[in-house]
Amino acid sequence: MTEHTGAPTETAPRGANAQIVETFLYALADQDFTAIDALLADDVVYQNVGLPTIRGRRRVVKLMRGMEGRMGFEVAVHRNVAEGSTVLNERTDAMVFGPLRLQFWVCGVFEVTDGRITLWRDYFDFFDMLKATARGLLGAVVPALRPRM
Repeated sequence: MTEHTGAPTETAPRGANAQIVETFLYALADQDFTAIDALLADDVVYQNVGLPTIRGRRRVVKLMRGMEGRMGFEVAVHRNVAEGSTVLNERTDAMVFGPLRLQFWVCGVFEVTDGRITLWRDYFDFFDMLKATARGLLGAVVPALRPRM
């Protein structure tokens, strides 16, 4: 279920910022680098909390392009709520490396200004990632046990 609520910003109608973030996440899954590039502000800040921060649209797009052909990405958005320029979401992400599928929960905080994402901050649990790795390895050996969205 995706919720589109919250107050409009001066530059976006109600729900538009939430839709921008959701469009961005599905562009990541589709490896649509043209859309990814268009949806990020030049000065975007990308943070996976606990990991190094990446600053700038070019660097973020370069990172995403570097995964092309090496890693698949899937996303299931459970909640996506906007209040002004801030968008919060709960989702399940999956990183897929051939038969190895790592599936885990993520909470994201985004800021959208003038139709472009200026902040992308994801929170996840490293222990949950460890469990996802164990489940993924088991699923690679026994496909019937592979995690699914």
